[in-house]
Amino acid sequence: MKKLKIDLLCKIILIVTCFYTFYITKNLIYHTNYKEGETTLIGKIINITKKENNVDLIIKAKEKIKVTYYGSVNYQLGDYVKIKGTLTKPYNSTIFNLFDYRNYLLSDKIYFILKADKIDKYKDNDNIFYKIKNSIYEKIDKLKSKNYVKTFILGDKQDLNDEILNSYQQNGVSHLLAISGMHISLLVVILSKILKKFKYSYFIISIFLIFYAFLTNFTPSVLRAVLLYIFNKIDKKNLILLIASLMLFYNPYYIYNVGFLFSFIISFYLIYFGNLTNKFNNYFIKLFMTSTICFIASIPIMINNFYYINITSPLINIMFVPFISLIIFPLSLITLVFPILDNILFFLLNIMESLTLFFNNFNINLTMAKMNIYIFIIYYLIITLIFIKPKYFYVLIFILIIHNNIKYFNKNSYLTILDVGQGDSILLEIKDKNILIDTGGNMFSDYNIAKNKLIPYFKSLGIKKINYLIL
Repeated sequence: MKKLKIDLLCKIILIVTCFYTFYITKNLIYHTNYKEGETTLIGKIINITKKENNVDLIIKAKEKIKVTYYGSVNYQLGDYVKIKGTLTKPYNSTIFNLFDYRNYLLSDKIYFILKADKIDKYKDNDNIFYKIKNSIYEKIDKLKSKNYVKTFILGDKQDLNDEILNSYQQNGVSHLLAISGMHISLLVVILSKILKKFKYSYFIISIFLIFYAFLTNFTPSVLRAVLLYIFNKIDKKNLILLIASLMLFYNPYYIYNVGFLFSFIISFYLIYFGNLTNKFNNYFIKLFMTSTICFIASIPIMINNFYYINITSPLINIMFVPFISLIIFPLSLITLVFPILDNILFFLLNIMESLTLFFNNFNINLTMAKMNIYIFIIYYLIITLIFIKPKYFYVLIFILIIHNNIKYFNKNSYLTILDVGQGDSILLEIKDKNILIDTGGNMFSDYNIAKNKLIPYFKSLGIKKINYLIL
């Protein structure tokens, strides 16, 4: 009886949190200490992203600020800088359904962008934790396989090739590049073996995991995995709900973070329905079943963020999951300590990249239109039903077939004028024909309007083909 009351309480807390999250995000309620306009402020650098023509900094002043500076800087994490520039609000997406930069920054509690005119060092880093993080970055930068070591150890994917990164996403294995429960579990196993004779091993491992979460900038997936370990005495079914609720109370805009959604929703279904794999003894069958649960649980998130699903993903995961979890990630950890193994890691990473490009040629991707919140909820009700009673799996297949062909059920005509920067682009949807008039874009820019704006927008409507292009 007591357990039932606790279970009910946890579910009520989550429901209240969902309503709170919806209210805050719908009304764009947030607290900030700054106003738009010219300003000078002092803050600590907590993240650095160097690009071809500029550098992006995240600084911690009265709150977190995203800084864009056109020029080069020679600062380290933890350094304090004095910045003069103009504070502006991040822009919303100007094309329906597409990536919203403002929401993305809000999910990291960043409310302003500072376009810097001048940056000066105010004070050197004096924080031991940032000194350790800087030394790890310096050590990684000397490796041939640095791009992936940064990815697997620090969760930093900024140096990965865009084409390769896109192929991982298309294959449905990009979740393996994000530090999550798999990586944390392996670290716990390694540390447990090292510390098995220590009386306070649990306490030491917990402290290490909190520090590791700091190294990865407290990303939601890492934070979830770390908290699940630290509070492992609590029933996991209740704990996953409580952690999600606490994080959303702290920042309701986490709901816009794709990593947060993937991490918690997939973990929820694995915790509640992981027993579906227990009836199998074969490792690869178990792996396939686990991959299938993850795939099904992620379908609505994939649809609403990438506008497609890859039905070959569970099969591809059978190869990539053991390869990355048992070979690449452990070897990345070892290479960080013993750089002499760098060439071996680099060779294996080339094999991994070749594999993802190869499998990318055989994907079966289904274009799926973006859905509203009500359809999103219905999807998860159906998914939960088929996990409880797998015999109803055909219902999900039927819904996916309908969703994949949704354009054929809408015979209305639409005219949409798209914001493509320089030039015009007009989409005409007339019954079953799609006509695009001009494509916009700047011939002197490397930015691909079609790839980054037009095609994703078409997919978000469920459009698979442009019948006529008028230039």
